[in-house]
Amino acid sequence: MERFKAVIFVLLVSCICRTLGQSCQGFCDIDLGACSCEPTCTSLKTCCTDYREYCVNTFPYSGTIFGGTDFVVLDATFNQSSQIICRFDDSIDTLGYVDDTSRGHCISPLLYETGWVSLHISDHGMRFDRVGSWLSVHSGKVDPKFKANLVNSTKWQYYGTPNVGGSLEMTWNTSLVRADRVNIELWGYKETGEPYSDNWQGRWEYLYSLAKHQPNSGSFSFVPKPAGNGFSSWELGSVRVSPSTYPDGTWNVQAAWTEDHALAWHLEEKFRQDSAAWALEKCLAWDLLEEELPNFLNEIIDCPCTLAQARADTGRFHTDYGCDIEKGSVCTHHPGSVHCVRAIQASPSYGAGQQCCYDKNGTQVLTADSIGGSTPDRAHDWGSPPFKKPPRIPGFSHWVHDVLSFYYCCLWSDNCKYYFKHRPSTDCREYEPPSSAVVFGDPHFITFDGVSYTFNGKGEYTLVTHRLLRIQGRTEPVNETSINATMLTSVAMENIRFNIIEVRLASAHNHLEVLQNHKTLSFAEQSWMNFDDSFVFCPTPTNVTVMFPSGAGVEVRLREGTMTTTVLLPEEFKGSIRGLLGNMNDDPKDDLVHSNGQPVQNYSNPEEVFRIGANFCK
Repeated sequence: MERFKAVIFVLLVSCICRTLGQSCQGFCDIDLGACSCEPTCTSLKTCCTDYREYCVNTFPYSGTIFGGTDFVVLDATFNQSSQIICRFDDSIDTLGYVDDTSRGHCISPLLYETGWVSLHISDHGMRFDRVGSWLSVHSGKVDPKFKANLVNSTKWQYYGTPNVGGSLEMTWNTSLVRADRVNIELWGYKETGEPYSDNWQGRWEYLYSLAKHQPNSGSFSFVPKPAGNGFSSWELGSVRVSPSTYPDGTWNVQAAWTEDHALAWHLEEKFRQDSAAWALEKCLAWDLLEEELPNFLNEIIDCPCTLAQARADTGRFHTDYGCDIEKGSVCTHHPGSVHCVRAIQASPSYGAGQQCCYDKNGTQVLTADSIGGSTPDRAHDWGSPPFKKPPRIPGFSHWVHDVLSFYYCCLWSDNCKYYFKHRPSTDCREYEPPSSAVVFGDPHFITFDGVSYTFNGKGEYTLVTHRLLRIQGRTEPVNETSINATMLTSVAMENIRFNIIEVRLASAHNHLEVLQNHKTLSFAEQSWMNFDDSFVFCPTPTNVTVMFPSGAGVEVRLREGTMTTTVLLPEEFKGSIRGLLGNMNDDPKDDLVHSNGQPVQNYSNPEEVFRIGANFCK
């Protein structure tokens, strides 16, 4: 009864605080009038006093899709007796804990999606009134120092093939697992059900432990034995290091995971006796399955013809982390290539992907000429919304449908003809490079149709408007004493779902800030973020690229304190845009027109250009 009275008291106090507009408890992202719980309140200095207590930030804010990351809830305190429950994506609960400084911790769960997911935290399981978000990251994009490492991963994935044997070794940073002793567990991934049906499901499952109660020394080696008890049917998996205080296979505990990989080392004895014959049998079975599945090749985009085009088309293609010329990747699955890119967007109906690879001369490598050629993918490696189900599960679906079969047909046996029959390179015959327009300097404009002019208006102006996308720029005086000279200080982009991405010049003019729906994003941990309808890539504080489902891309660069913005639009936008960057119809004469429809006669006349620019002032 006493506990019940205490709960009633807390609820009454909460209601009173809400009525007075003084508490963010249950009101994150809302302006309460007397004070605010919106992300902008920090810069406006209008936050309610308990804003950070209930609208929480975490450190770290991101972790691998596999889960197991221990993160702390910042700026909030908990009672030592609190039982913390962390709810991710409104559906998955994990147990947290309170440390000896009264800070709350959560453990991230294994997810089947990437990007930002909702986070709600409760200290007794009754009310989840602390609200934040968590960034789930594709395992291939996670910094290696936050993963367990397969020493000589090639040996792990060729184990049992001719002349490959002996012991295997793995290492990890001991700080990733807060325990004196650990278990080394094998987990496997499978997809079941009829492809492209409602019952098509993907699942991870604990298989067995390689070792138990091992000292948390940061390394483990063993000589693998062929799997028994039917475990050999699991051909894709990951090794997990977790505290031995938990029973085998306990879900969503602090852990370090290896990359997902082909489980050659644990396959049945039959594989070790004749790996090529075993792989051929699998390859032929895959060949028959592919014959029955829908043809996805007709809905993927063509590759750029050259490496230069591929690297320039940032709205539609992005570097493949497994074959990156700038990072010296080995390009294991594409021998002979020096760089690959992936189509950013998955195909609409089948969630398929496109991969384009290039040799040292910048020429596209085709599978007709080389085993290392460009290959399309039935399942996009990075997944695609709404995620969670095949073939849209990031990484894992791609392994099942496009990578394991490459091992069967090409790497564990010499039967690539079967693989390339279903994964032929797409050439560049129908590839159309994007059109580009630029704003730079004080500020100078170059339209999509090549018109150059200078416009020194001050305010917010429409650069591009289209039914799928709107881009606005803000210009401000270069300095307080300058009368005529202005410069671009912010670019805001809004798509059809009203998701706003803004890139703006920081007050010190030494870096760029990125905001999503008015909330500042941090790229301290991850350079790549995906949202439901856009992607943001920020490899350095002076370099931001925003990509949209339409294939549009916006590059913002900071050079010597000045923003330069390049807008890239695919052919589909031609003739259907308006704004200070023209109308992209191959006719430079009508890029800017007066309100009466008459085109600008003299782009070097600042007064005439200013009058035109006023038409696009917001």
